Amino acid sequence: MAESTGEKGFLGKFLMWRVRNIKEKQFIVILSILVGIVTGLAGVLLKNMVHYTHVFFTERMQVDSGSLLFFVYPFIGILLTTLFVKYFVKEDISHGVTKVLYAISRRNSMIKPHNNYSSMIASTLTIGFGGSVGTEATIVLTGASIGSNLARLFRMNYKVMTLMIGCGAAGAIAGIFKAPIAGIVFTMEVLMLDLTMASLVPLMFTAITSYVIAFFFMGDGFLFSYQITDKFAMGNFPYYVLLGVGTGLLSVYFIRMNLRVEHFLNKIKHPFKKMAIGGALLGVIIFIFPPLYGEGYTALDTMMGGQPDKLLNNTYFFDFRDKIWILPLFVIGMVFIKVIATALTNGSGGVGGVFAPSLFTGGVAGYLLAMLINLSGIREVPESHFVLAGMAGVMSGVMNAPLTAMFLIAEISGGYALLLPLMLTSVMAYLTSRGMEPYSIYARRLAMQGDLLTHNKDKAVLTLMKLNKVVETDFKTIGIDSTLGDLVKIVSKSSRNLFPVLDNDGHLLGIVLLDDIRKIMFNQEMYSKTYVRDFMIAPSVVIDIEDSMEKVMKKFEESGAWNLPVIQDHKYLGFVSKAKIFNTYRKVLIHFSDDE
Repeated sequence: MAESTGEKGFLGKFLMWRVRNIKEKQFIVILSILVGIVTGLAGVLLKNMVHYTHVFFTERMQVDSGSLLFFVYPFIGILLTTLFVKYFVKEDISHGVTKVLYAISRRNSMIKPHNNYSSMIASTLTIGFGGSVGTEATIVLTGASIGSNLARLFRMNYKVMTLMIGCGAAGAIAGIFKAPIAGIVFTMEVLMLDLTMASLVPLMFTAITSYVIAFFFMGDGFLFSYQITDKFAMGNFPYYVLLGVGTGLLSVYFIRMNLRVEHFLNKIKHPFKKMAIGGALLGVIIFIFPPLYGEGYTALDTMMGGQPDKLLNNTYFFDFRDKIWILPLFVIGMVFIKVIATALTNGSGGVGGVFAPSLFTGGVAGYLLAMLINLSGIREVPESHFVLAGMAGVMSGVMNAPLTAMFLIAEISGGYALLLPLMLTSVMAYLTSRGMEPYSIYARRLAMQGDLLTHNKDKAVLTLMKLNKVVETDFKTIGIDSTLGDLVKIVSKSSRNLFPVLDNDGHLLGIVLLDDIRKIMFNQEMYSKTYVRDFMIAPSVVIDIEDSMEKVMKKFEESGAWNLPVIQDHKYLGFVSKAKIFNTYRKVLIHFSDDE
């Protein structure tokens, strides 16, 4: 107890010293560097844990035949993850990026401290044993949690906490991919933060710091062993347009199939039954398609290196590798089944993200298109270029992030020689998918619930407002069986001009307006002869306390009312007024827009 008090005392003294000696902006930069260091170390740790777990279980497998271990390992991974989450974490930690978006819009940018490590452990169990997901969403949640909790530790406000979440996310991407520019752009595009020039400085410090940490521990190597050296050929321009449209459509399939499979599994309420069904189906898929084991970057590297036959290693199709038809059919299967494997992994209890699966799906689709063009004899195109462009296309469509996709692939491929085709494919995929799916895979769930913070400032401010903060509860209520005399007594004690009418259980039955009784309220002969129900009117619209502020404003607009009743669990709670909302809106907008 004394030790804890001492710690609090030391922190308190440090905070006082900091306020006196370090300006706010300078401290934010220091904090961003600290976030970069810790996030970079976390990324290195996660990458190594997943890598060595993966190698330990797969390095002794025979390449010339299938292995039942591809069925067993993913199942064991899902089981271990389910046990860890259920008995140690005790709350859902999947869909990391979605959780970050929710924390920004609905939890005042507060993320629980256990997210500093819990999703890393769970993700290692899931992916190390072959779960068909990626580590990127995990490290984004971890980085965001580190940023949020460090800012909270040093008593920073909501704006700085949100900025530190962005710094953590940028550092996560910068460190795990060694792609600092992509990390910064990811924060702006995917997390949809409205950042000022002053805010970009801490982001850059975090991204650079995290990159340096990753460079120090893992060297200057790139994600793929194959590096682009030849230039883009303008004659291939139409094929990149085709690839962009194709990956855009594939992105829509990816989003919808992912949500559909997870919805199917969510109907199974018992966690271990869900784990058994989902894990078994996942095991069957990976047993048939071993390249879907884990993140899948090795398979992409194989295709870019001109050794696609290796995709058939560890499969029962190995003996047919000389048949010209077997590889195209196998690749087509991987394109459409990868998302199912990803959804089964997450939906059955695994922890991971769709970042790597979207890159895998796009890369395989790009390779498939290039292979078909080359087989047709129409033109000879570089398959490695199409793998990279396909990765950018599906990522752009799935995440609604064309700039992130373009810069990320450019950085992980070792240069910007393919910037034009990457840009073309990303934009075409984005436009194609955006016309059919307006929200990214991360934002879709939150958008449906009204919990999404967007670049639209009006909607963003409404999202930040809390309905329970604007509900007024000082209205005098009256019972349905009360007389006019009873009502007059209540009116004399109230400063309001409307009175909610309730039954004995507290349910709202109607409203009495002061204007409706003004002419007879001084006629004492009517006090015992007239009842409240005679003057009561039904409310035009009722607001539920769970409604989003955007929905509340829509109800005000449709009803034309200035005051609307609020209920909770079907019982009367209070009223909300336009005046109170506009006053609160103004305060939040000023705070939200303040650059200082």
